[in-house]
Amino acid sequence: MSRIGRLPVAIPAGVDVKIAAGNEVTVKGPKGELTEKYAEQLTIEQKDDTIIVSRPNDSKENRSLHGLTRTLINNMVVGVSAGYEKKLIMTGVGYKADKKGKTLTLSLGYSHPVVMEDPDGITTEVPAATEVIVRGIDKSLVGNYAAVIRAWRAPEPYKGKGIRYDGEKIRRKEGKAGVKG
Repeated sequence: MSRIGRLPVAIPAGVDVKIAAGNEVTVKGPKGELTEKYAEQLTIEQKDDTIIVSRPNDSKENRSLHGLTRTLINNMVVGVSAGYEKKLIMTGVGYKADKKGKTLTLSLGYSHPVVMEDPDGITTEVPAATEVIVRGIDKSLVGNYAAVIRAWRAPEPYKGKGIRYDGEKIRRKEGKAGVKG
């Protein structure tokens, strides 16, 4: 049995879960609503304040889907109740961010500013000129949008310049050694 898949998903107060035919799960909470369709061979059932995912047999496909489905449902429940956020920190001379409405403008050392529009379901916040916080209820959307922002200037190992996640350690390298001739 999957160690993750066998764990029940706790449903906090204020969160409403509906399981429709074909394993379509809808989760409503104070922050919003998420709907997702999961593999039909798994059994998803609600008992009191928990959701239990079970599989019909131990085939390789069912074993892999078991833990995945349980985790995705848990991410939906956490997303609509607490939400997700990723904090990005910019390091480098002249690297800064600015927010106007739904438009995020990044100055990253290019000849032009990088202008990005917040996708649906995602909000960005700029508490300081060198910090960007990406928030949303869908964990995968938050992570993907943060990765898109980071990809504009990934941190480099020599000076550490670039956009990094909060708490990310950049493995630093030593510069070129002086050549004696």
